[in-house]
Amino acid sequence: MTIAKAQSPIPTAARVHRFTYAIRNIVSEALKVEAAGTRVRYLNIGDPIAFGFKTPAHLITAVERAMRDGHNNYGPSAGIPVAREAVAAEYTKNGFPISADRVFITAGTSEGIELTLGAVVESGGEVLVPMPTYPLYTAVLAKLDAHAKYYRLDASRGWMPDLDHLKSLVTPATRALVIIDPNNPTGAVYPTETRRALLNFADQHGLLILTDEVYGDLGFDGPIAPYGLLDPDAPIISFSSLSKAYLAPGWRTGWMACGRSPRLDDVVAAVKKLADGRLCSTVPMQYAIAGALTGDRSHQPLFRTELKARADLTVNRLRAMPGVSCVAPTAAFYAMPKIALPPGRTDEHYVKALLHATGVLCVYGSGFGLPAEEGFLRIVFLAPLDELNEIYDLMAGFTAQYLQ
Repeated sequence: MTIAKAQSPIPTAARVHRFTYAIRNIVSEALKVEAAGTRVRYLNIGDPIAFGFKTPAHLITAVERAMRDGHNNYGPSAGIPVAREAVAAEYTKNGFPISADRVFITAGTSEGIELTLGAVVESGGEVLVPMPTYPLYTAVLAKLDAHAKYYRLDASRGWMPDLDHLKSLVTPATRALVIIDPNNPTGAVYPTETRRALLNFADQHGLLILTDEVYGDLGFDGPIAPYGLLDPDAPIISFSSLSKAYLAPGWRTGWMACGRSPRLDDVVAAVKKLADGRLCSTVPMQYAIAGALTGDRSHQPLFRTELKARADLTVNRLRAMPGVSCVAPTAAFYAMPKIALPPGRTDEHYVKALLHATGVLCVYGSGFGLPAEEGFLRIVFLAPLDELNEIYDLMAGFTAQYLQ
């Protein structure tokens, strides 16, 4: 007897269609360009290793030693003690007292963010997220069937948060405030008075504060203090990792540090429960955390100097292009120029046209939540200076024709 086989496709969850991640989604277009024989200059992902920067040797040695010493087993779900203690000591030294039992070692900052949002946001809940934003936040909220409420960052004021707009967004469903400072995708660093205003706002509305401080060691003028320094008793959860300032993005080794406020006790317990369910993050790489935070950091001043030189070149070259403006970044390795688009064109149209004409790949600003017609895009300026000059030559020539 022949059994008839169903021909209909297996359905997918509706949440998948709300999930977007432009930083990587744009790569499919780049692969088509490469297949046609054009060299692609990838300025879409902030990966220092891809541009020739090297992971510090003592961190590699620590991981190799851990592997050889047999630390290839499952580890504690919250992280190995020596790593948690090093993270706690680093925050405490910088003015935000943290105990090791309130630190979780995660698979990059991304997992820490997902664990936290999963622990505190119900279906239909709302989280205040900056616009432009790092799209991980909106992707995670889509998976949770929750909502991102965007508060504006004002390009005319150096990408500072629009506090009046922020205040207009709070509803009874609002659960948390996300602060990305130093900022991805703009490279902005907020002054102390702005930081205090954000903390006061969250306190007035009883919100959890998520401070994404991954780029805190990459301010061009030196490291940036954690938000917890301003109010150690605020309900702050801070996120960081080895990926950027310690040049090890592929290790997927990050951490989240929960402040001492008793208001966070239930959140800490909930995160621990969720962390147990995924077993642990990669164990050998955790053995590099103590060496990173307590050992040789001589690579960082040089890295900051190189980033500042690239930022200066980027801003000068972009501002010299007719129809292009750019706020100067003060940290990290991103710039967010604005193109004076012709009527009817979008940022995505410009980015794809630039890619097909020149092989230069950026990310359109609407992928970070900005209106498509405003013409913003994000550039990663990690390439060597001579290559950046070549890239900006290509971009200048294309843009001059595109805007005619």
